[in-house]
Amino acid sequence: MTLELTAPRTGEPGVGEVPGAAAGPAKQIVLRMLSGVGVLFGAATLSFLGVRLAPGDTIDVLLGEQPRTPEVEAAIRAEWGLDSPATVQYARYLWNVAHGDFGRSYVLQRPVSEVIASQAGPTLALTGAALLVALVFAVVVATTTARRRRGRAVANAVELALVSTPPFWLGIVLLSVFSFQFKIFPVAANKGLSALVLPALALGLALGAVISQVLRDGLERALDEPFAVTVRSWSVRESELRLRHGLRHAALPAVTLTGWLVGGLLGGAVIIEEVFGRPGLGRVTVEAVLTQDLPVVLAVAILSAFVYVVISTLVDLAYLWLDPRLRRGSRSGGAR
Repeated sequence: MTLELTAPRTGEPGVGEVPGAAAGPAKQIVLRMLSGVGVLFGAATLSFLGVRLAPGDTIDVLLGEQPRTPEVEAAIRAEWGLDSPATVQYARYLWNVAHGDFGRSYVLQRPVSEVIASQAGPTLALTGAALLVALVFAVVVATTTARRRRGRAVANAVELALVSTPPFWLGIVLLSVFSFQFKIFPVAANKGLSALVLPALALGLALGAVISQVLRDGLERALDEPFAVTVRSWSVRESELRLRHGLRHAALPAVTLTGWLVGGLLGGAVIIEEVFGRPGLGRVTVEAVLTQDLPVVLAVAILSAFVYVVISTLVDLAYLWLDPRLRRGSRSGGAR
């Protein structure tokens, strides 16, 4: 049994097409930013409605498991403007969120923005390292196995095993082998690059296995294109043809897939941080859910929406870099 993911074929309607491509790169970027603002506005609105529509009194919802005292109740009413009309509360909430003020965690007795800021660094470092692992794995596997039957069969088996393995279980295996048995990497820490290697591998390999399937499919089609025949006639080495010419033509579907899957890295980081005992937003989110610390949960949700907007914008910019026709305002499909 092999895992086969077939990338959309370039040239089909809508494939690799950036909305508004004919308007030019500048307008595309502006439209993407406006779309991103709309996504963030929707996330903030849903967060506000989540507080207002939650069962029970709003003050009890915001307090979580903390005891309700007259002093704390007065502080919450003043902070959220609960004595004002709902429209005023909504406008005030949007204003505060736009300025990075997510309220106060009465469980942790700290401003939510301070809690998020103190834990975002380790999570972003883990996510970035996992993405790097995924991209390196995908590029190496795809370029070395494309149009090579035996190598492709081996790669399919490895990719299927990685995709089928839960990241937390892979993390436990990596810990058992490289930390407990060989003592190469620390068991649980957040100091230096060595402590980041195993968590990044556990989180990024499955993503890399999915991307490599799509990238290899696109690369095999690119190597059959007329330009590949022309490049071969120049006596260019096969490795250079694949890396310098074929890879760029095959990258658009893989870039699209990567943009969609990166959001899953943040979700996977929750479990990986627990397995490796790392600080980060994952552990904070789990603790906030268990203690019903709603302000922290809502702030993490809005932050996740912000990360999605940033990644989506970077994907669109990558389209412009990979396919010059989009910079010229062409509406044609992905790279051929």
